[in-house]
Amino acid sequence: MEEKKKKMSFNIIKNDPLDGHKGFGKGVLSLDNVSPVIIDIEAGEAEIDIGAMHARSAVEKGIKFLPNQDEVPNGKPYWLVWVTIDRNEEGPYYAGVAACYMTVDREIRRGYKSLPEHVNRMDKSLKRHIIVDHMDEKSKRVLGEFLRNHNEELWNNSSDELKKSLLDV
Repeated sequence: MEEKKKKMSFNIIKNDPLDGHKGFGKGVLSLDNVSPVIIDIEAGEAEIDIGAMHARSAVEKGIKFLPNQDEVPNGKPYWLVWVTIDRNEEGPYYAGVAACYMTVDREIRRGYKSLPEHVNRMDKSLKRHIIVDHMDEKSKRVLGEFLRNHNEELWNNSSDELKKSLLDV
């Protein structure tokens, strides 16, 4: 019996559950419209892994993360990119994109990542910031191509700042 592999995609923009509600929770940022994209820097590949929302992506599972990069000298490099979707008058678009660096050494089951950086970058993405300047040029192109190929309408509706940051490098 063949099981079809479930294709991961970006979270769909939902109706505001607090629409018309002026009480508790109004103005709170929702994680419904953010998706994590993992970039394997060496392989030049990107994929959505919703497990990363709780540090349970395929890359992160079974790894103890340390705050000191020197303790993981042979770690394989990755980018975890928080991508937020929003809607404007033209339609849905990539509103916030913020990348964080991490390494993983499967052999010793250890990795490096700065948890405060990951939380802060997710917050920046939710607040519609584009933070990709610190990424290597190859990874920027991989992310740009991935986002464009994943949904061309979202890409076309996105800001020139995002397009320029990722593909005009």
